[in-house]
Amino acid sequence: MSPSPRPPAERLPDDLQTVHIMGVGGTAMAALAGMLVDAGHRVTGSDKGRVYPPMSDYLARLGIEPMEGYRARNLDHRPDLVVVGNVIRAEYEEAQALLAGDLPFTSFPSLLGMRFLQDTRNLVVAGTHGKTTTTALLAYLLEAAGKDPGFLVGGVMANFDRTARAGGGSHFAIEGDEYDTAFFDKGPKFLHYRPTTAILTSIEFDHADIYRDLDHCMESFRRLVAILPAGGCLVARWDSDTVAEVAAAAQEEGRELDLRRYGPGQDWDGRIEDVDTTAGTMRFSVLHEGRCWGTFESIMVGEHNLYNQVACVAALDREGLTPEQLAPGFSGFRGIKRRQEVLGEPGGVTVIDDFAHHPTAVRVTLDALRMRFGGRRLWAIFEPRSNTSRRNVFQDAYADAFGAADIVVIAPPQDLERIPVEERMDAARLVADLRARGLEAWLWGQAPDGADPALLGETAVAEDIAARVVANAMPRDVVAVLSNGGFGGLHGRLLAGLASSD
Repeated sequence: MSPSPRPPAERLPDDLQTVHIMGVGGTAMAALAGMLVDAGHRVTGSDKGRVYPPMSDYLARLGIEPMEGYRARNLDHRPDLVVVGNVIRAEYEEAQALLAGDLPFTSFPSLLGMRFLQDTRNLVVAGTHGKTTTTALLAYLLEAAGKDPGFLVGGVMANFDRTARAGGGSHFAIEGDEYDTAFFDKGPKFLHYRPTTAILTSIEFDHADIYRDLDHCMESFRRLVAILPAGGCLVARWDSDTVAEVAAAAQEEGRELDLRRYGPGQDWDGRIEDVDTTAGTMRFSVLHEGRCWGTFESIMVGEHNLYNQVACVAALDREGLTPEQLAPGFSGFRGIKRRQEVLGEPGGVTVIDDFAHHPTAVRVTLDALRMRFGGRRLWAIFEPRSNTSRRNVFQDAYADAFGAADIVVIAPPQDLERIPVEERMDAARLVADLRARGLEAWLWGQAPDGADPALLGETAVAEDIAARVVANAMPRDVVAVLSNGGFGGLHGRLLAGLASSD
């Protein structure tokens, strides 16, 4: 019989010294462990199994040896507080022991809000697309301007050796995730982040495993805007109908907010001056009320990146930063891993890794790569891996997302057992639809003899795709791998195969 549920802690223990983290091997949870250690706390942690590099190495440097398995005995040392990651299920033995006992517990977002976000000006970046890149850029713009910000970013930033830190300044840049918080708190994570300023980049239907439809998604963002304080700032992408609707609702309620509209034709706008397709850089101007506010150079190329950067300027102008203070941050920003990241150029073939998996993200990423690399032949290799992309909810949208590519390779979706047959994405149909649009498209990684492609396994899929790309790629090709996972090690296989064929 399950223990009776009890509520999470509403405040931190008065004498908080030891903290135990369930799910400590995750990127965000390990980053939290580092922040807690820096703040003087003793930290322990557990994970489902063995934690592997790079997270194991990072935790070792912090003096944390993860306990393997979510077992009740992990709590025998009776920490002052237990932090429960959102990968933890209520039925796990350690979770059951926690609920049956008397140890205070909370979620990662709640602890972050209570421990690190109470006395800072918090810039929360939210939206279906662009939030990781925009948050990382905000953090580095503040850093380069000498503001020593705190930050939490859901990606590995080239300018920093970590994904989160407390910082010593008055600002905190934080990626606001709309995914749910924990098994005992199904609200979105960003509701715990105490925003002073919120940036809304976009709102589209996503996370089909937790949201019913677009309006359900929009409701979460309405709740974020509702917790902005009087006099807070909302930076909203105004050519997005859904963002404008959420922001306008706040205006209709009479909220005292500094609403900063950005996007084409808005008070905060942008203009691409030129793109260097050899260096892969873009020079752009930010316009405020039609006048040039500042001109900058960046490695972030493409229209969607232009407006992510405009959003940062609109938010940081509110914080009193000038064009002269921001220029070093734009020119010095080195990007994030898995966002148009160049992994190598073996045999003259540029191999790109990108996290894009939603159809809009696929489209804008390929548009940016086309602008960045000019007329070079562009491959798009796509793995439908997320809970949404493996469903047919975006079947037609994906057919319209690859127009900037010259060659499209679709991998068969994996792990479809939990998805009803009538809801599954049809990869073969997608390839046929792409060909009907005049694109060269292939379904590679199929099982032999007409067997179910989903039974082949992602490692074998990656091996097959890599072999075919290596056999057909030519010098100066650009090969973009689009996946929110490891894709069976495809990236390394491509680099090795192309190098050996040189």
